[in-house]
Amino acid sequence: MATPSRSLADDIRGRSDAELVDLVLARPDLARPAPADLTGLAARASTRASVQRAVEALDRGHLQVLEALLVAGDGVPLERVRELLGTDDVTLVEALVEDLWRRALVWRGADGEHVVRTVPEVLGTSLAGLGPPLRELRQTFVPEDADPVAIGQALAEAPSEARTMLERMTWGPPLGVMPTGPAGRSTARWLLERHLLVPVASDRVMLPREVGLALRGGHLHRAPELTPPDIEARSVSLVDAVAGGAASELLTHVDELAAAWGAEPPRVLRAGGLSVRDLRAVQDVLDVDADRTAFVVEVAHAAGLVADDGEVVPVWAPTSEIDDWSSAESGHRWATLALAWFASTRAPHLVGRRASGSGTANALGPDVQWPAIRAVRRDVLRELASLEPGQAADAESLRARLTWRRPNRPSAVLGEAVDAVLREAEWLGVTGRGALSPAGRVLVDEEPPEGDRLAAVAAAMSPHLPAPVDHVLVQADLTAVAPGPLVGGLGSFMRLSADVESRGGATVYRFTPESVRRALDAGWSAAEFLDTVRRSSRTPVPQPLEYLVTDVARRHGQTRIGGAAAYVRSDDESVLDTMLASRDLAPLQLRRLAPTVLVSTANPRTLVDLLRDNGFAPVHEGSDGTVVHAETPKRRAGSRRRGPGPVVSPVDRDNTRSLVSGLRVAEATAVQRRADEEARPGPRLEAMDPVVTLSLLRDAVADRHGVWIGYSDGHGTTTRHLIHPQRVEGGRVRATDESGHERSWSVHRITGASLEA
Repeated sequence: MATPSRSLADDIRGRSDAELVDLVLARPDLARPAPADLTGLAARASTRASVQRAVEALDRGHLQVLEALLVAGDGVPLERVRELLGTDDVTLVEALVEDLWRRALVWRGADGEHVVRTVPEVLGTSLAGLGPPLRELRQTFVPEDADPVAIGQALAEAPSEARTMLERMTWGPPLGVMPTGPAGRSTARWLLERHLLVPVASDRVMLPREVGLALRGGHLHRAPELTPPDIEARSVSLVDAVAGGAASELLTHVDELAAAWGAEPPRVLRAGGLSVRDLRAVQDVLDVDADRTAFVVEVAHAAGLVADDGEVVPVWAPTSEIDDWSSAESGHRWATLALAWFASTRAPHLVGRRASGSGTANALGPDVQWPAIRAVRRDVLRELASLEPGQAADAESLRARLTWRRPNRPSAVLGEAVDAVLREAEWLGVTGRGALSPAGRVLVDEEPPEGDRLAAVAAAMSPHLPAPVDHVLVQADLTAVAPGPLVGGLGSFMRLSADVESRGGATVYRFTPESVRRALDAGWSAAEFLDTVRRSSRTPVPQPLEYLVTDVARRHGQTRIGGAAAYVRSDDESVLDTMLASRDLAPLQLRRLAPTVLVSTANPRTLVDLLRDNGFAPVHEGSDGTVVHAETPKRRAGSRRRGPGPVVSPVDRDNTRSLVSGLRVAEATAVQRRADEEARPGPRLEAMDPVVTLSLLRDAVADRHGVWIGYSDGHGTTTRHLIHPQRVEGGRVRATDESGHERSWSVHRITGASLEA
């Protein structure tokens, strides 16, 4: 139990080191940047920005207790707080108040608990749907107006029409519109005369807080929600196998994405991101729906495997890290993607949605950036981790529980985000059939016992990933079945020489004339092609495949193209006759130089593409007469890690202990300095952090206390003034000086401050 204090600063200075560590861990923003001393820590903890972060992190139970403390008032016994909440669980209320004190949203004085002054500014004037108290609504307020007995007697005497009007405003909003009809006017006048309603505008009335509480039977809410709702769960089987299969499929998708963008990288939009057309092209390659395609692209980008290459004409291309990642062990590859997704602040489910003022959100674009999604992922996975292994949560009950956890977020937006996280976790393999996988449990544990989080996550997933296979089953219908993920070399060959027809537990490839020609263009001969298939297949190579490869190889290179600007030569004159007669080839301006030679003004690459589009099968010939193999280029973007960058220590327990130790030493020095200042004659003006100065000025406004300040003018001269602050806003304090004149003072020019003795 902490020693009763006179202010939040006294309360924080009186806490033990362990309690200070808990405070900083609960509110990490207090440690960035590190405060000068404990007084600076207390001042920062009372700023609006920090308090708002802390309040937004509260669940509904803590928020209801905080509202009850504000309505009850400073120094009121907890029994009154419990009555406002309508609960008999004294232990639970005390525990929630203890948590609020630990987060420095409440401090303990000699007379009881006090809510930090900034909290009402964050929560607003309408607490739990109640209006402001009578003392704030009426200029001629007298304590008798707020007497509960008098209010109860007036309510008991209220006519039925007046009672109906009050009941409509009981549970909020407390602001109403004056009725227009004569009967309504007379009813409203009856309520106004008895101060059950207070006019706030010519046609607006407000239900005072005291009246609202009386109508609610003395309770803030219809029912207290101090504990989270239960999650409905069901038992599922084969979680590990399903999760491992999804993880393996994701690795295949990222490989195919890297191969596609390495050959033909898409352009970066002027506003950033990937165009809808290019995303659809990736969707065709992966053969999945649009949402899953956007997820694969965003995860690969988050893991640093694809990036903007930063050129004059920028494109999205695989980074130099893709090669190391591709050659790593499967568990390590998956762990890299899973950790990147877990820590990412991008929300793939927003791709294709309407973005504010900029049309639809594009994949990899700025509109997909949503920092709140990272906290939603953590919340969802932690709730799943609270269930027994093999238990899948009911989505509706999970949404209700997370809505209780984050009451300050719109329920519709939160529900959509929860559904997206559940869907992405299933695609990733973090969950299987809705239940958290073993690797998912390690992923949620941000400080694994092994210390190396990447290795721990990889080790948890590796046993459940399908083992790579080194063979396929070639069938007579020109298809080949891969019974699992293929080893690197065979996988590359199959992606080059065949088209993916279907995916699943086994991948089905189909050999086509175009796919065989693709392999021949890359330098494979017919003999090498068939020999590779023969060595890799557990079934004999069927004759239809041999006929297909032989036929394509026979026609492949039958026509050869070179530059002169470009020439076409063929031993078969009839082929050249057909080219010359074709209208579709007229743009090439072909001209015969010899019975077996044509020339064109087009470049060789254009000749090859256009002739192939018209049913011919030419190859590119070099200046020495050899075939130029069309090896697929590998485009690489520079690594995103261009240097060590700024090093920021994490706000973990070890670093926080070191911070608290330093604050203790700094506070002792500050106490000694204040003692030396007090020994000097005249008002004491201690130099302090601007945050501390603002806190002192706000306290002076609330307590109507004078403050001595040292003020530096435009010439650098510092003068002393006794001011009485009226309000503090926008980095300035409005106050009256010694002569009684009101003026504005810039806080950044105040060199020191001290309360008037």
